[in-house]
Amino acid sequence: MIANVLTGVVALIHVYIVVLEMFLWDTERGRKAFGMTAEFSAATKVLAANQGLYNGFLAAGLIWGLWLGEAGFSVKVFFLLCVLVAGLYGAATASRRILYVQALPAALALIAVWAGV
Repeated sequence: MIANVLTGVVALIHVYIVVLEMFLWDTERGRKAFGMTAEFSAATKVLAANQGLYNGFLAAGLIWGLWLGEAGFSVKVFFLLCVLVAGLYGAATASRRILYVQALPAALALIAVWAGV
């Protein structure tokens, strides 16, 4: 139960990231979330939408794993590992904040899934 709740939270975080990157990137809310200027957000809007699509696939995979129930163990582990790696890479290359927003929740969910709680 705890593992599914945490996995669901990670999926919801990624749905929100999709919305920010694909639809709100070039708005005040998107610029504030990522600390960008209007010029930078306008110049990178297409790249951000592509990035958002990938985050959507992560969310979809986690939701799929939840939908499968017990049979979704491997699916949840795979997609949580993907989120964890992406979060660690993002924290190392883009913003340390990603460690707490993306990698930490994924790590906690992964531990819970592996522990079977």
